[in-house]
Amino acid sequence: MASSRADPRGADRLNIVQILSPTVAGGLERVVESLAIGHHRRGHRVTVATLILKSTRQHPVIDALRGEGVAVEELRTGNRDYLGERAAVRALLRDLKPDIAHTHGYRRDILHRPVAARLGIPTVTTVHGPSMMGGLRGAFFEWLQRRNYRRFDAVVAVSQALHEETLSDGVSPKRLRFVPNAWGGHDHLRPLPREDARAALGLSTDARVVGWVGRLIPVKGGDVLLDAVRRLPQDRLKVALIGYGPELDALRRRTEEYGLEEVVRFYPDIRDAGRYFAAFDAFVLSSRSEGLPLVVLEAMAAGTPIVATRVGGIPEALDDDSAFLVPPEDPEALSHAIDEALGDSSQANLRALTAKVRLEQRYGLDAFLDAYEAVYRAII
Repeated sequence: MASSRADPRGADRLNIVQILSPTVAGGLERVVESLAIGHHRRGHRVTVATLILKSTRQHPVIDALRGEGVAVEELRTGNRDYLGERAAVRALLRDLKPDIAHTHGYRRDILHRPVAARLGIPTVTTVHGPSMMGGLRGAFFEWLQRRNYRRFDAVVAVSQALHEETLSDGVSPKRLRFVPNAWGGHDHLRPLPREDARAALGLSTDARVVGWVGRLIPVKGGDVLLDAVRRLPQDRLKVALIGYGPELDALRRRTEEYGLEEVVRFYPDIRDAGRYFAAFDAFVLSSRSEGLPLVVLEAMAAGTPIVATRVGGIPEALDDDSAFLVPPEDPEALSHAIDEALGDSSQANLRALTAKVRLEQRYGLDAFLDAYEAVYRAII
């Protein structure tokens, strides 16, 4: 993931703290990896503060960051120990005296922006996209986070759609920036060769494989995927559903109800799913809402044909020449698109090649790192 920009050691060196609570796997974590590793390689002082439960094993993102020489501070607290968490972040910020505190995720935004602000540290957040966890509690926290955006010194939206939505939340245009996510070819995520990827997933070489990667939460549309799959011809079809989350048991029950036990395989324990994209004949994103998901950029980088819903930043990254795009919440259309991608490999591979070229032209790492450096420097 090497960057071509000059090393800014000396007076121009930034002192940056990234604050997040890493989930099992997700695009937010990949964005933080790209920022932290990229800016560290440019010579900035970067510290990643990870908020993790005391009972949780070490997260793989920590190993990835430390493997690249990035400083990581593991702040372990109880599940609802908000005061303890804020005290730990406050102590860290006082010690490090950073130029920038960059938070990710609604809990970190809500809890730790005020901590940094009271210490006189400029604050930044990235709008990654709605999680739509559902229920009154989830809706309340999402509302609170959106109201909180206007209090940051800078807010970054990862898609034009999110940019417009965040403007409507009352964030000043002077504080809001659009910076699309980037794919920097993380060394530990280099795709496995097709045969190795299939062997690792326990898939035969002659299977027609549909891949799906994401958190198992309602907004990601795992249920829409299964509704689409049951409409497909089952001959040699395998669906690799990689991800973990609160909907895992419900999706497994739905798989049994549809009689798809021999077709759909769940992989809740796989980390670094981007390494397995070469195993797929088609990658499917069935989301109800999105920002600019890193899994799409991973699929583009791997040259895997993409079937995706037209939501959020997806139509900004892909069009009908580079992917098979369908409306959200439409299992029938999704099924037809998957069938088309699997049935015409030459056309699917041509679109995948177009997507890969687009990735290289529009979503390079250097422009991404430059943009965030400009955001940081504008508020210090």
